[in-house]
Formats: sequence, structure tokens, C-alpha cells
Amino acid sequence: MPERFPWIAADPASQRLLALAEKVAPAPTTLLITGESGSGKDHFARLVHELSPRRDAPFLKIDCTSLPPHLIESELFGHERGAFTGAVERKLGRLELGGKGTIVLDEIAALSPEAQGKLLRVLQERTFERLGGTELLRIEARLIALTNTDLLAAVNAGHFREDLYFRLSVLPIVVPPLRERRADIVPAAEHFAASLASIHNRVPVHLTEAARRALAAYRWPGNLRELRNAVERAMVFSKGNELQLEDLPDNIRAAAGGAALLAGLRSLEDLEREAIAQTLQATRYHITKSAEVLGISRKTLLEKRKKYGMQ
Repeated sequence: MPERFPWIAADPASQRLLALAEKVAPAPTTLLITGESGSGKDHFARLVHELSPRRDAPFLKIDCTSLPPHLIESELFGHERGAFTGAVERKLGRLELGGKGTIVLDEIAALSPEAQGKLLRVLQERTFERLGGTELLRIEARLIALTNTDLLAAVNAGHFREDLYFRLSVLPIVVPPLRERRADIVPAAEHFAASLASIHNRVPVHLTEAARRALAAYRWPGNLRELRNAVERAMVFSKGNELQLEDLPDNIRAAAGGAALLAGLRSLEDLEREAIAQTLQATRYHITKSAEVLGISRKTLLEKRKKYGMQ
């Protein structure tokens, strides 16, 4: 794991992702990384870059949702002077600026159909032209596409090109949500607490046991992004060098209370087993008398006794 880019891998699912990143990092193949919002897709893309021979080359990211379609093309391919109104000078695009590094297309499902077609050509031919230009330029950077959209469903709905989908999904990688990597929750919270302490000019802080249990019990629908926000909020309200349970948001504390309540409950099977054991002991293992006390037949009691291993 690169020293300058930590990856929390306490959970087996995250350990498998780390192993996968180490395998795919040396290859130039385009990656498609999917997963829920905030689950760490961009973090995983950066991990692949840091593990690769490209680690010292540029790592460039384009948010496809924040730019109008014509600007996305300009960002990707660049443009020549006079290519369109307002193009007063040549601009190099990300594909050119990326050199031999890594270019990440965040939320690739937001690309317009026209941009999808041009990106398909880039992936197929590894060449492109600046807008308004004729010079054929070769792409050397690795492309990584991210999305929280079900691209196959988007293909079936006619919103995403099928040929582009299959070109992107040579190496599809799914980043599981945080609720499926529960062993990562507390270590990730501790990592955020350490990094945020310097930002907020705080002494190093640690999580109390109650706070750790609360964080571990919550389902984190907003994934790592929500966890970081919760830790930062707790740091704002905390005193001294501890993050207490009461410093956490109300919804997280409520989830912890519900988990504690459920932990104290017992299944019907456990209650039945205990009732039968206590009754047999009280009657000195007189089957007929025990069955009468329990309100069941002798046959049923013998079956349940066998089921619970009370031979």
C-alpha cells in the first residue's frame, strides 16, 4: 500500500479491493468503478493510480455532472483558437494534460450522447483531436470511469450507448457500501478524526468506547462521506481530546440505542429452550408432568427435547 495514500482495509471486502487494485494497477486497461454515492469510488481510483507505474504522473478528475455538454468535450479534448465563440486561444484538454498519468471521468452516465460517441472513439483508437483542430493526438493516460448509476439499466432505457458500456466494462469493479464493510467503520472514523484534528487546529482526539459502538451500529446510507461529516460535526461539539457519544448526530445516537435494545432481546427459540430446561429440572425430568406444565403433548416435548439436545 502506498505510504502517501492510505487505504482502510480492516474489512475482508476492503482487503479484497486492495488486492484487486494491486492486480489491475500495472495494466493500462480502462476501468469502470461503480458503487453508491460516497462509498469511495474516487478514493479507489486514486489508490489504483498510486499503486501503478503512473503514480508520479498527473491524476486528473472531471466531474461530468457539473459541466454542460459542450464544455465536457472542451475539457476532454481541448480546443483551438476560434473553435467556437469565446475560444480566444488554444486550450489543451485533460486527455492531453494527463500525459502518461490517470484521467478519471466521474459520473460518466451524465455524458451527452454526442460526448459518449466521441469518448468511444478515443477508447477504440486511443487518438483524438482538439475541437476545431485537425492534428491527430495520441492518448497515453489511463482512463477510469466512475458512476453510481446502473449503467446496464441506462443502456436498456436508451440513455447510455451499449457499445460504450461494453468498452468501459472490460474490468468492472464494484465498491461495496460501507454497511457491507462494517469492520472499516471505526478505523475509518479514527482516520478522519486524526486528519480533521489538524484542519481544526485540535490536539489529537480519540473516540470513546460508547462513540465507537454507536458508529459501528449505524447503517451509513451516505457511506464514507456521511461518516466523515459525522466525525467532523462531533469534533466541533467535543471538548478536550475525546469524541463522546453525545457529540454525535441525533440519528446515529438513536440507531445505537435501537441496536442496544435489540441486543438485549432474545429469540422465541431461546426462550422456549430455557422454559423447557427449567421445567424438566423442576419436575426432575418427569416427561408427562413437564408436558402438562408446559401445555404441550408428551410427544411434542420429546421432539423439542431432542431438538435442543436435552438428552
